Amino acid sequence: MRALTEQDIRTSFVNCSKGEAKRLPLPRDLGERPWDDLDFLGWRDPGAPDRSYLVADLDGRPTGLSLRFQQGRSGYFQRSLCALCLTTHPRGGVSLMTARRAGAAGREGNSVGLYMCTDLACSLYLRGRKVSKSGARFEESLTLEEQVARTVGNLSAFLAKVTA
Repeated sequence: MRALTEQDIRTSFVNCSKGEAKRLPLPRDLGERPWDDLDFLGWRDPGAPDRSYLVADLDGRPTGLSLRFQQGRSGYFQRSLCALCLTTHPRGGVSLMTARRAGAAGREGNSVGLYMCTDLACSLYLRGRKVSKSGARFEESLTLEEQVARTVGNLSAFLAKVTA
C-alpha cells in the first residue's frame, strides 16, 4: 500500500459525513507505519472503544470506512477466524465489524458486517510480522502472494457491499 497523508485519509471515507471524517482521530504514527507490508490501513479509536476505521485501495483510490463493533465474548478455549486473512484468535481477537452502507441506504440505517481481526492487523499476521495470541496460523499451501491476493479480494468484496 502506498503511504497515505492525513488529507488522503480524511477525504477517503464513503460511509460518514465530511464533518465526521474531519473529526475522527487518525493514527499518530502514520509516518512510521510499515506501508510496504500493509494491504490496508486499519486502526481503533482510542476515545471510543466500539469504533475502528479502515482505509483500502478500491479501484485505484483510497476508500475509507467507519466501523462499529462489539468485541467478542468467546470462552477461554474458543477461537475465532478472521474472514479477511483467515488468522485464528482466542477470546475477542476477532470481532464483527459493521459498516453503515454508503449513500441513501446508510442513511436509512442499512449496514454490512464482517468478522475481522479486532486490531485490524491482518497484513502483519499474513507476513509473520505480528503473531496472534493463539501463537500460530493455519499452515497453508498458498504462497504469501496468493494469501495476500485472497485477503485483498475478501476486503474488496466487503468494500463493494458497503459502497453498492
